[in-house]
Amino acid sequence: MGESNKNGYHALLNRGEENEMDIFGYRTEGCRRAWCIMGHILSLGFLQLIFYWKPEWDVWANCIPCYLQEADVVLLRTTDDFKKYSRKKVMWVFLSDLDKSLAGKPDQLMITDGNSVINRAIMRPELKLRMIRLQKVSYVWDNDEKQFQKVGTLEDSLSCADIHSKFGSGLTAEEQNIRRFICGPNVIEVEVTPIWKLLVKEESVKLHKLVESNNSIMVTVRRKNGECHEMESRHLVPGDIIILTGKKLYLPCDAILLSGGCIVNESMLTGESIPVIKTPLPNVDLYMPWKLHSGEDYKRHVLFCGTEVIQTKSSEQGPVKAVVLRTGFNTAKGDLVRSILYPKPMSFKLYRDAFRFLLVLAMVAVIGLVYTVLVFASQGAFLSEIVIKALIMVTTAVPPALSAALSTGTMYAQRRMKKKGIYCISPQRINVCGRLNLVCFDKTGTLTEDGLDLWGVSPSGGNCFLKVHKFSSGKDLPWGPLLGVMASCHSLIVLDGQIQGDPLDLKMFEATKWEMEEESGAKDNNRILAPSIIVKPATKTSEVPVDGISILHQFPFSSALQRMSVITRTTDEETLTVYMKGAPEMVVRFCRPETVPNSFSEELQFYTAQGLRVIGLAYKTLEKEGQDGVASLTREQVESDLEFLGLLIMENRLKVETKPVLEELNEAQIRTVMITGDNLKTAITVAKTSGLISDDGKVIMVEANEPTGLSPASISWKLLGEHKQNEYGNHDKNIYINIEGGSHERNGKENFYFAMSGKSYQVIIQHFNTLLPKVLVNGAIFARMSPGQKSSLIEEFQKLDYYVCMCGDGANDCGALKMAHAGISLSEQEASVASPFTSKTPNITCVPQLIKEGRAALVTSFCVFKYMTLYAMIQFICLLLLYWQLKILGNYQFLIQDVVVTILVCLTMSLNHAYPKLAPYRPPAQLISPPLLLSVVIHVCLSLAMQSCGFLVVQQQPWYSSAPSRTCRPFNGSTLEDPFATTATADVNRTVNEALREVKENHESFETTTLWLLSTVNFIIMAFVFSKGKPFRQPIYTNYIFSFLLGSLLALCMFLLFTDMESIYSIMELVCTPTLWRINILVMLLATFVASVILEEAVIENRKLWLMLKEIVGYHSKSQYRKFIRMLEKDPNWPPVNRTHYGVLNNGVTDTKIQAYCNPAYENHEKQLC
Repeated sequence: MGESNKNGYHALLNRGEENEMDIFGYRTEGCRRAWCIMGHILSLGFLQLIFYWKPEWDVWANCIPCYLQEADVVLLRTTDDFKKYSRKKVMWVFLSDLDKSLAGKPDQLMITDGNSVINRAIMRPELKLRMIRLQKVSYVWDNDEKQFQKVGTLEDSLSCADIHSKFGSGLTAEEQNIRRFICGPNVIEVEVTPIWKLLVKEESVKLHKLVESNNSIMVTVRRKNGECHEMESRHLVPGDIIILTGKKLYLPCDAILLSGGCIVNESMLTGESIPVIKTPLPNVDLYMPWKLHSGEDYKRHVLFCGTEVIQTKSSEQGPVKAVVLRTGFNTAKGDLVRSILYPKPMSFKLYRDAFRFLLVLAMVAVIGLVYTVLVFASQGAFLSEIVIKALIMVTTAVPPALSAALSTGTMYAQRRMKKKGIYCISPQRINVCGRLNLVCFDKTGTLTEDGLDLWGVSPSGGNCFLKVHKFSSGKDLPWGPLLGVMASCHSLIVLDGQIQGDPLDLKMFEATKWEMEEESGAKDNNRILAPSIIVKPATKTSEVPVDGISILHQFPFSSALQRMSVITRTTDEETLTVYMKGAPEMVVRFCRPETVPNSFSEELQFYTAQGLRVIGLAYKTLEKEGQDGVASLTREQVESDLEFLGLLIMENRLKVETKPVLEELNEAQIRTVMITGDNLKTAITVAKTSGLISDDGKVIMVEANEPTGLSPASISWKLLGEHKQNEYGNHDKNIYINIEGGSHERNGKENFYFAMSGKSYQVIIQHFNTLLPKVLVNGAIFARMSPGQKSSLIEEFQKLDYYVCMCGDGANDCGALKMAHAGISLSEQEASVASPFTSKTPNITCVPQLIKEGRAALVTSFCVFKYMTLYAMIQFICLLLLYWQLKILGNYQFLIQDVVVTILVCLTMSLNHAYPKLAPYRPPAQLISPPLLLSVVIHVCLSLAMQSCGFLVVQQQPWYSSAPSRTCRPFNGSTLEDPFATTATADVNRTVNEALREVKENHESFETTTLWLLSTVNFIIMAFVFSKGKPFRQPIYTNYIFSFLLGSLLALCMFLLFTDMESIYSIMELVCTPTLWRINILVMLLATFVASVILEEAVIENRKLWLMLKEIVGYHSKSQYRKFIRMLEKDPNWPPVNRTHYGVLNNGVTDTKIQAYCNPAYENHEKQLC
């Protein structure tokens, strides 16, 4: 959980987890605290606001560093690139508050497990412990390990035997109370934040509804004394034993299955709607932690919170029992909710640049502040007047609504995607989707159909393959092990009278034309075992002389192991039979060599080259002598010395939508990659068929091998030639691979793609790490990849500065989906732990749709940001000019500009839908870029010129007067009488402050009227100019609400410009001007509009111009993958076709110097290197 430093001041919290943090100890010092309180008072709370934004400053100002075990405050810092700080107070928890009688038993073990974190955290004799709460999870101070440890979960260090022995009988009532007191209730509560504190209340309500049903489920709990009690799930604690009855139940916690079996629906967790079979944790006497013992398969024993138990199977030991593993926010569902409440910040240039831009605006605000103070102070204004005017200037330069305005594009994009069946739990990733340039796809169920069509089976006949049995012929398979393995080696279940399970298993079983039902119980050594599945022929004939096959035990399929096996008994027979199926390369490893045909590789290669899915089959008869029954057999004992049966061949057709989507992505120059657990040759064929690999592209198969003995690691590069189309049942075994001898003359423009297996990928990472980036920039197919390798590959792509999208079905892709910038799970659930995005449409059409919406949202963010910046600068210039004459806009004038114009524009500017066609380039990601900065500077200069011209020229008019006027006269003239002049003699001694008070009460002036009209219409012009259309958004005229708003606002401004209504002018605090001057204002606005449109379209949005400028100055992209591409384009020896490279031996000598290690397949080619 953590790792303390030697000095004791610092430790690592949640080591190796996604939310890993550094934790530092601090102690509050009274003197510092007093000074800070005084600062809060003197700054009127502003210092406290700064401390809220910067918790590390708060800690550094109030506290001094100390040992963690003495700290009353801890400072936490994330270990990612963001280094985000948070401050937490250390709390004391006294067990005497729970039960006064405990005070008399200080030396008694409060928890049965003496090595538990809770026991180590309790200080004696005080019976107290130190605790912090972080993101809804509690941590207690471990006095032995000297670090904070998470509670609310069983320790990972427990072995399988420990879990069975220490918790198998349940907890005492006293221990349960202590655990609940420390760990907290088993609830996932989401507070509905008040409106005044959070504007997005709606999302909190939805989240509250999502989890509230989880908190009041009735469960049966077994006590240590053997009694069972019904209680609400909120009272569960880690270590409790829950009894699962036959009724359907949504799990209120994470639990480890100890006995019996369960079938659960984990669609909420993984997006996979196929029922999953859970098996009990084996009670093996090993000292290794239970997760380490189970490997990647440990999830087979865990029932996750929020998943539905749809069927249970009791065992010989009694009802189905599970021990509570995690509660509350520590559970899988709690982790999903926490990921929504506390989303991981995204490393995106837009957000970093926005903060920098705000700093620039803040500097402008400081300049405006100094200017305001100097101008008004020089005129002898009161301090209160100066402060008010300065605050107005500051809030003008840095618009408070800027951050909220930036989120509108994301909000509307999220709503549009929801209507199209794409759900998002991490909205901040939508903008990132606009930068995606690499999309990784799973194969089965994503690019290809979920279901497979059974084509045939190629039986093994000793050292050769027999004639292929085609299922399309209508002939049934004869009775034998081949039929037995197809009928019984699967994970299918009978649910509500229907057979359900993996589509591959379902097709295989249907081909046998057998039936399936559930037995009440099978016998083993005269003991009743758990109810088992029995499969039997639909009609008993002489060709099938058995009544059926009972499936006694199952070793489930695992992506890491690439196989599954079952132990069966044929009806009325005593012998047991083991059947295995899985990846052919994996299955033959467990078979006796003499049973594997010599042509195995060629046969497998032929079928996979056609894009067919191939499954290896094997079996053996199990000798029971010396065994203690089926339950005691381990996987290692069962899966050995098998007899190879043959190859099951299945067709996996492409989805109709796959090829058009891949073509669309290729046209948009978005790179596509396949990451699959299937066979490499099958993946290559599917890639060619789908268009993921271009027709003229060359495929180079990369094969890397681990070092063995004195032989170092090696990596071979084989060019795959074209294969002839042939009938499946009649083929030449030597027609597919065409190794071209000699050097490979490479055209710089030709396409080549690397294809490799997960094994080769792992070897490259470990032994050829410098080659990895070079391989990845042209890698297209990664097959036989484990879930961990998929996540690693996504991370390696991100290190090359790719913006990566991962699309999969969620079952084995959870890690990769969460690792990617945009992970899309094809699922029927709205929210899934598997990924930030979930698509109810079961095909990859959601990928271009997400990219389009991401691009539209990103461009909208730029548009809104530019508009808000110009809005601030235009109003800032207006105030600068008016302050020079000690004047200011009226309240209604501010109201129209800030609310009627700006807020409505920001809300409607983002309504443009995404453009239906993907452009072959991406929108920019940087706010601080030459085009954007130039755009802002140009429009600020245009506005400055226009407003300065209006401000100066109006003062040169013959009818101009510095006096305010409220009366509109005929001929659109203004009152020329000066009230200051008429009372000049009487008021000659009037002070400047009295004049200022009069101006405050009366804002009317020719300058105010002129500048307000110019700046307000300028806002409308900027809104029109910045509302970008194609290639990323629909044109402005398709945004009907925005277009209507701009037209209405412009009509309102024209009405106020040319109307002569006294009442309107009085309310708006405007003055009448001659018609000619009004026409001059209109001309200035038209000139500004024309200049803005021309400069924006001809310069700022001229992509060809900027590309030409980049070429002239020699600018190149700084992305890592671009650097490698440019470097490899200049390398005449890349790609290294038909060569073998070797790693470095332990003594530092490379293998190319050792003749014995030359690859015989390329001996002629490599002769000069050996």
